[in-house]
Amino acid sequence: MDDKRFPFDRLYKAAILLAVITVFYNLLEGLVSVYLGFEDDALSLFGFGLDSFVEVVSGVGVWHMVAKIRHNIDGKADKFQRQALRITGGAFYVLAVGLAVSSAINIIQGKHPKTAFWGVIISLISIMSMWLLVHFKVKVGTKLNSQAILSDAACSRTCMYLSAVLLLGSAGYELSGVGWFDSAGALFIAALSYKEGREAFEKARGKKTCSCGHACTPKTNSGV
Repeated sequence: MDDKRFPFDRLYKAAILLAVITVFYNLLEGLVSVYLGFEDDALSLFGFGLDSFVEVVSGVGVWHMVAKIRHNIDGKADKFQRQALRITGGAFYVLAVGLAVSSAINIIQGKHPKTAFWGVIISLISIMSMWLLVHFKVKVGTKLNSQAILSDAACSRTCMYLSAVLLLGSAGYELSGVGWFDSAGALFIAALSYKEGREAFEKARGKKTCSCGHACTPKTNSGV
């Protein structure tokens, strides 16, 4: 990817591949996290897994967007993208409310997970995976002069921060045995989910045209 003569078409194929990897990674991460979070009564891990499922819907929208831009179609959100954004936004809101209520109940009742070990492991894997995705998305987006792809990289960076929240909550509980660490982690995930939901609806209304609040202006001279 360091060759300046790398054809635009191959770069777009790389961008689409990165979008596909993001979708399937989030799907696998969601399945594993929800299962282990449920088995261990780990609310932060369970919520993290649900967030990953919502990111799958968002990722499909990005996949569609990159494929559309590759064929020199304007960067405005079409009906498919807007619907995906509305579904994503609504799901994030529901997730935020559910996690906030569950966290409050757990704190009041003094509930704690059986273990947060898998939260630590999954968060570390996720941080490393998201870092790699951000790295390559930035490289491809910079070479294509594509704000759309760079904005998608920013979204992956947000997922990395979400993984860091899970790591702090899970590690805090494993080291201290204090149950509210897990609930606090879930509350932070709820707050980030609410923020992502709000941004999804803003993008659906056309106020923000790309991921994570970055405006995307197609560059006609580079096919973006």
